[in-house]
Amino acid sequence: MTARKQADELLRKKPKIGAQVSDLGAVLADLRKAKGHTLREVAEASDNAVSNAYLSQLENGKIKKPSPNVLHSLARVYAVPYEALMEKAGYLLPSENGDGRRTRLKTFAIDDLTAEEEEELLKYLAFLRWRTRS
Repeated sequence: MTARKQADELLRKKPKIGAQVSDLGAVLADLRKAKGHTLREVAEASDNAVSNAYLSQLENGKIKKPSPNVLHSLARVYAVPYEALMEKAGYLLPSENGDGRRTRLKTFAIDDLTAEEEEELLKYLAFLRWRTRS
C-alpha cells in the first residue's frame, strides 16, 4: 500500500464512540510512520514550524488541541488534507448554509481551550446576542 493510500485510510477512520480527541496523536504518529519519517525529519520538513519535541507531545496525547498553523504545517509535510487534520483535532470547519452564509459552530482556535472555557464562551456569546436583541 502506498503512503498516500495509507494516509487516506488513516484520515477516513471514524473515531470510536466515546473516543477522545487524543486520537489525533495516534493519527499523526501513524502518518509519520507511513511516510517513514523520524520526529526530527518532520521538524526539518516543516521548516521547524513544528519542533520534534512538540510533535512528540502531540503524538503522545499530551497536547490535545494544536493550533491550526501547526496542523497546516503537518498537513503539508504529510501531504494530507488540512481540513481532515482540523476535524481530527476537534475543530469544526466553516460550512455553507442554504442561504450561502458561512457559519462557524463552536470553532475556537485558541490553544489549550478547555471544554469548560469553551462552554463559558458560548454562554457569553449567547448573552451578548440576547443583549443586542433587547
